[in-house]
Amino acid sequence: MTAVTALSPAAPAPERERTKRRLLDLVKRHGPQTAQDLAARLEISIPAARRHLCDLQEQGLVEARVEKPGGRGRPQHVFALTDRGEAAFPKTYSLLCVDVLRHVQSLYGEGAVLRVLDARNAEIAARLAPELCGSALPERLELLAQRLTEMGFDARLERDPVEPGVWFLVQHNCPNLTVARQYQDLCAAELDLYGALLGVPVVRESRIACGQSTCRYRIGPGSA
Repeated sequence: MTAVTALSPAAPAPERERTKRRLLDLVKRHGPQTAQDLAARLEISIPAARRHLCDLQEQGLVEARVEKPGGRGRPQHVFALTDRGEAAFPKTYSLLCVDVLRHVQSLYGEGAVLRVLDARNAEIAARLAPELCGSALPERLELLAQRLTEMGFDARLERDPVEPGVWFLVQHNCPNLTVARQYQDLCAAELDLYGALLGVPVVRESRIACGQSTCRYRIGPGSA
């Protein structure tokens, strides 16, 4: 009779996710780590640690590097957080931004915040304008939606089903929500930026900062 080797059951999905989270926490706390170091800290096998690291690499949360320990010795593979992995940890950037704008307003008056935001938009416009210049409106909108999505806005385009030449730019996320709720100048500056970049009338129909599910912009003839 042929012996049958029993296979160890795979760890339940929640347990695997907890292990991955612990692994990310260790890399965040201790910096780039080898698979061997992580396995020892987590008290799991090295192959198991490598499987978790492979999953995290596929998710874009960690990346492999070749480094010399302490700047000398034999090079070894270590795993470090990517920008996306860093973003998985809580940040206080929005609160810091609100504090900075509050101090700007206190020191330089009511219009100072809008001037700061206008300067920021001028910089963004200077960066995007060369890409948008010379193309038809649909192409400009597609490119703008792509760039906004890269900036965290999760932007999508919709055609007006009734009126030809009219589009809707719909943002499903506001990465600046904490700031936008306290400083409406941010949303006003955003609206001005889109109008300047697209060269056509733009009207905002809804706003996440006001409790609605999306920021929705009507773009094209008759939007004024």
